[in-house]
Amino acid sequence: MQRPVTVALTGGIAAGKSEALAAFARHGAATASSDELVHTLLAEDDGVRDAIREHWGEDAVGNRKRIGEIVFQDPAELEWLERLLHPRTRALAETWLETVDRPFAVIEIPLLFETGGEARFDKVVVITAPRELRIERRGPFADREARLISEEEKLRRADFSYVNDGSLADLDAFVAGVVENLSSS
Repeated sequence: MQRPVTVALTGGIAAGKSEALAAFARHGAATASSDELVHTLLAEDDGVRDAIREHWGEDAVGNRKRIGEIVFQDPAELEWLERLLHPRTRALAETWLETVDRPFAVIEIPLLFETGGEARFDKVVVITAPRELRIERRGPFADREARLISEEEKLRRADFSYVNDGSLADLDAFVAGVVENLSSS
C-alpha cells in the first residue's frame, strides 16, 4: 500500500473546518478529525481516564463538559490536559494513516500550528471566515481564541486557503480544486 498524500486542515474557530472535511470526504479523501480522536481517548483510553480521575476526580472522567469548565478557566490545567492528550492523539492519527488506502488523507487539526504539527504533513489547508460571521455561527469565543495563532499567520503558512463566507457549494468547489491540484502534483 502506497502512503497517501497527507493534508492537515486547520483554521479559526467556527470557520467551517468540519464542513470542509466533509467536502474532502465527498471528493474521495480519507478523513479524520483530531477532535473525534480526542473524544475517543476521553471515552475509551484507560490511561487517559485514570490520569483524569487522579488529577481532577471521578466526576471529570468521560465528562467533556466538566473538563471544559476546568481547562478553560485555568491555563495550567489546559496545559496539563494537552500534555496528556496531544501525544496520544498524534499516535492515533499515525495509526489511522497506516490504514488509509486512498490517494489523499485529510486530518482536521484545530491546533495544528500551535502544536508545531504542520511538519508532519505534505500540505496544509486553512479555512477562515470573517470574525463577525464566526461569532454569528458559534457565539463569543474570545476566551478560547486568545492563545491561538492569528488568522493572518495561519493564512501565511498555508499551502491552500479559503475564506469561507459564501455557500457550501462555494466551499465544495474550493475543495474540489485542492483535490485536483493534489492529483496533478
